[in-house]
Amino acid sequence: MQINQEKLDQLLGKVVNEMGAAANGPLIKIGDQLGLYQCLGQSKSLSALELATKTQTAERYVREWLCAQVASGYVEYNAESDLFNLSPEQFAVFGDRNSPSFMTGAFYVISSLYHDEAKMLEAFKTGKGISWGEHNSCLFCATEKFFSPSYQNNLIDSWLPALNGVVEKLARGAKVADIGCGHAASTIILAKAFPKSHFIGIDYHPESIDEAKAKAKDAKLNNIEFKVATAKNYSDKDFDFIAFFDCLHDMGDPVGACAHAKQALKDDGSCMVVEPFANDSLSDNLNPVGRAFYAFSTQLCVPCSLNQEVGLSLGAQAGLKRLTETITAGGFKDCRKAIETPFNLILELTL
Repeated sequence: MQINQEKLDQLLGKVVNEMGAAANGPLIKIGDQLGLYQCLGQSKSLSALELATKTQTAERYVREWLCAQVASGYVEYNAESDLFNLSPEQFAVFGDRNSPSFMTGAFYVISSLYHDEAKMLEAFKTGKGISWGEHNSCLFCATEKFFSPSYQNNLIDSWLPALNGVVEKLARGAKVADIGCGHAASTIILAKAFPKSHFIGIDYHPESIDEAKAKAKDAKLNNIEFKVATAKNYSDKDFDFIAFFDCLHDMGDPVGACAHAKQALKDDGSCMVVEPFANDSLSDNLNPVGRAFYAFSTQLCVPCSLNQEVGLSLGAQAGLKRLTETITAGGFKDCRKAIETPFNLILELTL
């Protein structure tokens, strides 16, 4: 087999770039945990020594960290003054935890995946699934950290207004279920925004429900409760609104989950499904977002589904067509794409 040197050089260049990205992942977490990005973003420009002093860290490590960040394009550097700073865009991605573009949470998720490599090797050999609760424990907080900025910046102001009459219903006072609530990032946002409504967060992972209860208590919310149950066996009914946030594709039986939600809704109830953004075909998902989501899907979403009773394993790149087929198979008349972001599809389900 004859090698095309030009193609080989291009591939090697891509792999070296990937090598640098992978090696810098832990440094992004370190920068976030030590407040290095935040401190840089709140200052006009700093030397390595000034940044280390302000963050009570060691200058030699901070200087090398800064060099890696500059080489990655994550920090700006002035060679004449030997000073470092964050551009507004860099601060939005790495330093501003309230920004809709804040992305460090993704690297916490990625870190957890490396801890579970041995489990994935076994899963590839056997075809068996991996329960959500079997993953490294740092995944659970990482998932909350990854999704929270998007929910915080989109849910109330953008996603809910795109649904028919849901904002008005919640404002008046409604009974709401958040299925697969995890650490309750979405549930708490909703409960704060609509104090007249009552919210029930439901998840089958007991440790996540314990954390959700603690977070709701810290937020001093009295219109929220949590229950350990699957998407097919919670007993509460007569909901005005049911939401699934980035979880339907993880379920072993998403058709059954939709069927259970349908019978748990009032006749005039509403249902929203938030799913990772995807087009309907692989060829249309060959982009940076699809690439990241296929990787997460292989190591998290598909194993989680295969561990459950049916194991339909939609994956995180199911796309609107397959999601619609799944939802209507569960008894809903139709689902409408209400709105989309670069990372999510927001679907409104019709009874």
